[in-house]
Amino acid sequence: MSDDTAVSNAPRRKRTDARRNVESLLDAAKTVFATSGVDAPAKEITDLAGVGVGTLYRHFPQRAHLIKAVLEREIDACADAAPVLAAAHPPGVALVKWLDRLATFVATKRGFATALHSGDPAFDGLSAYLLEKLGPALGGLLDTATAAGEVRAAVSPKDLLYAVAKLCAPLPDEAPDYGRRMVALLAEGLRTGP
Repeated sequence: MSDDTAVSNAPRRKRTDARRNVESLLDAAKTVFATSGVDAPAKEITDLAGVGVGTLYRHFPQRAHLIKAVLEREIDACADAAPVLAAAHPPGVALVKWLDRLATFVATKRGFATALHSGDPAFDGLSAYLLEKLGPALGGLLDTATAAGEVRAAVSPKDLLYAVAKLCAPLPDEAPDYGRRMVALLAEGLRTGP
């Protein structure tokens, strides 16, 4: 194999402006999806991002690709928050703060559940990705809080993730903080002692 062939087969790095455009689109999509839902017009997203519609479709050919990218980015941020909270707070407090963050993440996803259950193959593997990222993050917080005697033992990270998701799923006529209040109640039930 020649050096020319090796270079041509190497994955190309995105240009700086292309990476910046993707970040702007993801930031804008997150904001627009939170306020207008996942079916908001593409123009609303591109206007907020300061890019053209062609740029959106160059990076995200289908709406499902953009939705998935926004979700993966937010899942990563939620997972990354666990060790930061663990370092800054006592174990039980870190766990409750992380659950509150997770509740906010779930509650602000207007229309995401419908999109995710649409059967679109773009979403294949997203549930596994969520469990792969958030399961260990929550598991670490739970283990530390359990070892400190602050929460009861035998709580499964997967069960707790599903409970938060169900408690916080957006409903049409609920108060905006309903999910967070329900998660606070759930977290109180996890505590040991009076």
